This record gives sequence, C-alpha cells and structure tokens, in this order.
Amino acid sequence: MHWTGTLPAGTTSAGVDLPTYAFDHQHYWLRSTGTTTDATSLGLAGTDHPLLGAVVELPQSDGLVFTSRLSLKSHPWLADHRVGGVVLVPGTGLVELAVRAGDEAGCSVLEELVIEAPLVVPEHGGVRVQVAVSGPAGNGSRTVEVYSRREDADGPGGADAWTRHASGMLAATVQPGGSGAEFDFAAWPPPGAEPVDISGGYGLLTEVGYGYGPAFQGVRALWRRDDEIFAEVALPEEHRQQAGGFGIHPALLDAALHAPLLQIAGAAAADDGPEAGPGGAELRLPFAWNGLVLHAAGASVLRVRLAQPERDALSLAAADEAGALVVTMDSLVSRVVSAEQLETAADTPRADSLFRVEWTELLSLQGTEPAPSWAPVATAEEVATLADDVESGAACPALAVLEAVGGEGDDAVLALTTRVLEAVQCWLDGPGLEEARLAVVTRGAVPAGGEDTVTDPAGAAVWGLVRAAQAENPDRIILVDTDPAAPVSGDRAARVLGAALASGEPQSAVRGKALSVPRLARVAAQVPDDAPAVFGPEGTVLVSGAGSLGGLVARHLVARHGVRNLMLASRRGRDAEGVRELVAELTEQGAAVSVVACDVSDYDQVKSLLAAVPDEHPLRGVVHTAGVTDDGVIGMLTPERLARVFAPKVDAVRHLDELTRGLELDAFVVYSSVSAVFMGAGSGSYAAANAFLDGLMATRRAAGLPGLALAWGLWEQTSGMAADTDDLTKARLNRRGGLQAITPAEGMELFDAAVGSGQAQLVPAKLDLRSLRTQAAAGGGVPHLLRGLVRAGRQQAQAASSGETGQALTERLAGLSGAEQAKVLLDLVRAQVAAVLGHSATYRIDADQGLFEVGFDSLTSIELRNRLRDITEKKLSPNLVFDYPTAGMLAAHLHGLLCGEQAAQPVAVSV
Repeated sequence: MHWTGTLPAGTTSAGVDLPTYAFDHQHYWLRSTGTTTDATSLGLAGTDHPLLGAVVELPQSDGLVFTSRLSLKSHPWLADHRVGGVVLVPGTGLVELAVRAGDEAGCSVLEELVIEAPLVVPEHGGVRVQVAVSGPAGNGSRTVEVYSRREDADGPGGADAWTRHASGMLAATVQPGGSGAEFDFAAWPPPGAEPVDISGGYGLLTEVGYGYGPAFQGVRALWRRDDEIFAEVALPEEHRQQAGGFGIHPALLDAALHAPLLQIAGAAAADDGPEAGPGGAELRLPFAWNGLVLHAAGASVLRVRLAQPERDALSLAAADEAGALVVTMDSLVSRVVSAEQLETAADTPRADSLFRVEWTELLSLQGTEPAPSWAPVATAEEVATLADDVESGAACPALAVLEAVGGEGDDAVLALTTRVLEAVQCWLDGPGLEEARLAVVTRGAVPAGGEDTVTDPAGAAVWGLVRAAQAENPDRIILVDTDPAAPVSGDRAARVLGAALASGEPQSAVRGKALSVPRLARVAAQVPDDAPAVFGPEGTVLVSGAGSLGGLVARHLVARHGVRNLMLASRRGRDAEGVRELVAELTEQGAAVSVVACDVSDYDQVKSLLAAVPDEHPLRGVVHTAGVTDDGVIGMLTPERLARVFAPKVDAVRHLDELTRGLELDAFVVYSSVSAVFMGAGSGSYAAANAFLDGLMATRRAAGLPGLALAWGLWEQTSGMAADTDDLTKARLNRRGGLQAITPAEGMELFDAAVGSGQAQLVPAKLDLRSLRTQAAAGGGVPHLLRGLVRAGRQQAQAASSGETGQALTERLAGLSGAEQAKVLLDLVRAQVAAVLGHSATYRIDADQGLFEVGFDSLTSIELRNRLRDITEKKLSPNLVFDYPTAGMLAAHLHGLLCGEQAAQPVAVSV
C-alpha cells in the first residue's frame, strides 16, 4: 500500500485502526537552531585559513591576535608528522601561521622565525593556538609569536601557562636578490644534475625516528649537482584540494626539506648502509628560519633547489611546474633534538593526569552555630530504633552521628567497616529519616593535617565505603574527620557538626580551629634528571598479582628500570594465565625471574614467600597489584562480600607491611583505585579496601618507611579487572566524573613520575576536564572533589514552566485527565531512562520493555531512582527499578504516588 497523503487521527483504512497521536518522527541530522557561533557572531573576524580560525584587532596597540584549535580530529594530516614517536606540528606549520598573520598585518616577509619549543598535538583532544602580532615599529616591522595551551587547561590564573613555541620578525618589503631568486626553474631537471635513488629513503628515515606518513612523503624525484640538491615534491592527490587554502601547505614545504636527508639515505644505501643511518642517527628539527618570502600561494607541486650557503645552514628556492617562483628562503638552521626533549614536550600523561588530594581550609569554627539537633547512633539497630521513634511521632533530628574509629586485632578493619555498612544500609532504608543527615565521624582517617598524619587506616576504609554511598545517595550522608590530637566533645562537637552541615560539603575534616575540605590538585610530576633511581639491578623486587597490570609493571621494571631480579607471586603461580610467556620474555631480556604460588592474604604464606628471597639479592622493592572486584550498590553489599574484596587488598598489604618493616626497602608501592577517592558508586567494597591502602601508606611514610598508594583511574585493558568495564560504564564514568581510559604506555609513564615524587598517595587518572567545564557552564554539577580543577557553574535560573519538580509537577498533573497524566509521566520516565543510558532525547523505550534488557544494572537503577526522586520529591525505594522493571510500570507507580485516587483506575497509554 502506498500512501499519498495523511489521514485524520483516529480514522481507519482497510479496517486498520490508526493511532490517535501523530506519527513519531526522529531526525538523525543536525538541525539549525538559529544560533550562530562563527567568528563574526563572537565579535571576531574570520581568516578563511585552515590553521587559523579568527583574528581580533587589539585597540591602541594596533596589534593582532589570531586564534585556533588544532587536533588530530580536525586536522588528521598532522598525524603523518611524527618525530621520535610524537606528533608535532611541523616547523613549516609554524612558518605558515606566521606568514599568514603577516599578510593580515601588511608584513608579508618573514625576516626571522626562531622555534623555541616543539608544538605537540595530543593523541586525544586538542590544543588552543594563538598567534600574536605586535603593532608596527618605526620602520613598519612587527614581531610575531606563536603560543599554545592545552584545551582543558586551568582557566585564567591557573597553573597551566601558555607555551611560546616560536618568535620572530615580520617586514613589509622584500629585500632584492634573495636566495635562489635568479635561478632558472624552466629547465627541469637542471642540466648536469645526477639522479639519486630514493626508493628506500623514507624507510631509513623511519628507523632514525622520522615517522613521515603519506601526507608528508612528498619527494617524487631527487637530483644532485655538486653542492646543490634538486627535488620534485608534490602533495598526495587527496590533499591537493586543500592546498588552495594555504599560503604554502606545511606538508609540501616540509617535504621539500627532506631532500638532504633522502640524499644521505640514498648514498648510504648505495654504500651498503651506514653504521648510524641518515644524519648519524641524530634527530634534527628546524630551528631558525631567515628571509622567507612567499611569492605565490596555493601550490600543490614544487620544483625545489637547496644549497648550503654556510656551515649548518640551508637555503631554498622553489617554483611551480611552470617555473614561476613560489617560495624563497635565505637560510634555515636545524638543531639536534633528543628523545628526552621530545618526551618532555609530549609529557601529557605526566602533566595532565597525575593528581593528589589536597585539604583546603574552608571556614573557621569560631562563631559557627552548633548543629540544631543531633542523635548518636552506633549500630544498625540503633539507627532502626531512631527511625521507629520518628515514625511514631518523635522529632526527627537534623543529624544522626555515627562514630567510626578503628580497633585492635587482625579483623579490626573488616569489623569496623561492616558495622558502618550495616548502619548506612539501615539509614538509607529507614522510613521518616529522609529529611535528616547521617554524619559518619572518624578520627585521624585522612591526611588533612599533612600527608603523613593518618593514624587510623581502618577509618580510611570507612571513608572509601561512605564515599561510594554518597555517590549513590546524594545529600543523605556526610563524612567528618576529627583531629586525633584534639578530641571533640560537648559544645565543640556541636559546633563541628554544625559547621560540617552548614558548609554544604559532603566531606570535611577538622584540624585546629578550621574546617577543611578535600580537593584534587595537579602534581608537578617532572622528576629531576639527577634524581636517584628508585629501583636498581642488585636487589629483588616482589610483584604480587598475576593480572595484566602485574605483568605490565614487571615488564616495565625490567625494560625501563633495569631490574634484574624479580619475584612474581600469585595464587596460581606458574599456572596463572600468561605467566609462562611473561617469564620467557623477561628472561630473554636478562632478568632472573622466580614465580611463587602464594596467597598473599595468608600471613604464614607471605612469611614463607619473603624467606625465599635469596640473600645475595635481598628484597628492595614491593609492588602490590593484586585485587578482586565485586561490584554492587551499597544496599546489596554483605559482610561476606566485603571480606572477599578485603582479602587481597587489606589483609595482603597488612601482612606485607608488617613482615617487611625490618628490611631496607627502596619502594613499597600498592595499586589502589580512584573509586576510593571519588566516582565509587557501585563499588563500595572495592573503594573501602583501596582507601585502607591509601591510609596505610600514609602511616608508613609517617614512620620513615617508603610507601606509595596509586589510586589508578580507568585502564584501557582487554584482560584482568579492567576488562569487565563495559562501554556503558565507561561512558557513565566519563559523563559523571570525566574519567577516560589510561593506555598501558601512559600508565607506566605515570608510574615513573609517581614513584619519583616522594608522595604517599597519588591519583593517576585521565580526566576530561573540558567536558566537565562544559557541564558546569551549562549549570550542571561538578563533583566537590574536582572543584579545585573545574569551577562550579552558577545555578541556572528557572522559568516557571521550565522545571518539572515537586509541587510544580503535581500542580501540572492536577489539571489533566487520567490518560493525560499517565502520558506525561511515561514521557518523564522515558526521558530519564535516556539520560541515564547516555542517549539523546529522541531515544524511546517501549512502555512494556524491560529496563534490564536495554542495559540497566544495579548502579544505573540507583541513578534513575535518584533522578526521579529529585524530580518528584517523593521517597522512592532503592529497589525501585527492580520492583517496577519497565517504563510503563515505573510511570504507573509514579502516577499512584503523585495523583492518588485519580490514578486508582488503570489507564491505557500509547507506547
């Protein structure tokens, strides 16, 4: 059947009932909203240039500033220019920026440009670029400078400064008789020039470290005549259309400069290969450009002449295929660049992804109003009693206070954490307590008075557990740590609790007369060149844990740190997956590797393990990577599940700590998790276990012993614990906290920076701060811990009809029929389901389709519950999605809660 028109809603054709609502249309292409964000609308002028987005004139000085953003996504051809494995904007790209800026300022001659630092393009994200041109001097010349800054850098006044990559001088007039200006390019190739075989040249350059991809492999032919080199260079066909947008395409001019290297490579190949390859295996980058003049724009093919007017300098002249000049340059001086310099320039993982938790004073306790009312509770039973009293009509206190301080004995950590878990679970389920807060109070559990001031690692485990509970249940629980040196009681306790409650912060600590809050801050991770090696070849290093992270660090210790004696310990020993292959690989590299089957959570087995270390190579380092995950929201955890996760973390590290205290260790490194610090929703047991490690390493440092906990972020792994992180979870972690996956190479760079830092706890994690800033600017929330990195945006003003929360939603529903109410609530549920799953607003789920069929789990169920609770301002069970597992059932449940008797009769809702 072919429809040529539309039928009125509710009519039928051929006995088929048509729906009474308009057919659903979903648009899959972006539609204009009528809002423009081009240069003109932003008060700038466009440049119509591929590398420069806009220009603004500076008042009074008559200077200019050009702005742009470079990334491998917006400029994919840049990925074909790698030096030492690092993607660099070629020096010719900086020249193009300077020349284009000079054209705009009326100074078309680049008298000089000195490249001071390589401009690295990150593998992910981009860099902001600015080209600053000064006002004219007396002779009309202007200075030009090229700067860049990471796009996710701190805002004005932040720690991330602009980097100047190049500076130079622009002139308005061309000096006559420039280099190569009188050369006749019409006769091509030049008479007497001998061809050079370059068939394997780019392969030899790759071995040296010049990673030129197709866009930059532009040399098609090469000739030599005495001290002159001639080349024909061309852009690949797929890039030739772009050439017209440039003065001279950076890949084309860069290819012209390859000729001397290819000539050396060709000569080397003819002599059966040099010992060190082209240029003596030295990586050289353009440094000082002098007298560069662009005579014609948009070339895609060049005839090039290169000469050496003086030692270490190169002159260039190039023409188009008709022999007309395109570009001339008096001289170019290159300089050697080391792999270390390139690594420093590309040190994105170290510079961007290493953090520590700092405690910032928020307010003074002096003059603080005491908590209006509070009731102490110690156990789940006491919480239940409080809930019963409130249900029976007793006044609900503003706070219930649960003191959580560690005890003595092997099971003290598990016992304390279990008691807190049960009390928190009872609190979250307790009827009538929704308007109150539970304050979990510890003593000396966090290093608020300095990194080495943790005196209660068991209390630290409580912090990990409660942080996860806070993430799952916003605004229900607060954490307060008190000074172990100044007990809090009486009126002071009331003021401390009052300050913590009034601060609006979920976590705080009292030291002296101040309340401090935790904030994540970047760590200056550059390790001095003269810093002593942490690991050495003489002693033995124990790596516990046979997973992918254990294997990764074992390889790194051997290859990078020169460790020659390794002991690998895991439950299965040599039978663990991949261990035999790992041992063979490390042995081939010259390491002596012993593999021991050991349950490190068993004290006696750890004691035997350490006794097996040979006397001639005593134990000098420990790297503990073992662990198991047992994901589940707080309401689903049990003491048995806590114990299972605690065994390879809490118990194992306690044993290693105790049994190595008499040894002269150089390093004691434990793998913790970012979930212990923030983003712990759905992993309360794992967060608690790892937070204990963080606290224990601080106590080691306080005792003068080595100790470092690395609270790793998300790993990009295909095996081990990280392999269980599905795409939905990764997307949620990025959306809520900006977490991105760390590659193995980045992880080991961060490992090196961390072990040389002298810190007790660090957080190596890739954070997408740019997306978090975007959320904050739109009025979205920023986790409190990240507010030292991302400024929280102002709350957005709400129009009367913009929000559907609480009373406003109820009032809106009151004016509708039962069917209309049901439809409104079904649309509301659908919208929130889409948001939780990270889909667009056009995503629709059938009313009778199971939520767990489309990707929901226990954590996303809690998130949906929280969203609906905030909107409806009704108490909703943590088991809401389990009890009502379809969108239709959820909507019907909300209908009954919000509309009461109006929703007593079932209402059919179109799906």
